[in-house]
Amino acid sequence: AMAKQVVVIRNPGEGRVIEEEFLSQHGVAFIVKDIRADQAALQELVKLGFRATPVALIDGEAVVGFDREKLQKILGLA
Repeated sequence: AMAKQVVVIRNPGEGRVIEEEFLSQHGVAFIVKDIRADQAALQELVKLGFRATPVALIDGEAVVGFDREKLQKILGLA
């Protein structure tokens, strides 16, 4: 299986992000975009229709908040 492109858009004020820990535990590489420092990331979030972070984008498919089942399904993890 091809590695999926995973991006986590987050607000650094939220502290610990469970999604990032989950991805790391499963050996999934991901990019973090910080909406405070990265104006483009904030615009991307708004364009997708979201107001809350974190949002994980997996090959463009959005997972809002920590949705273990959805993350496992999209990433093909058991």
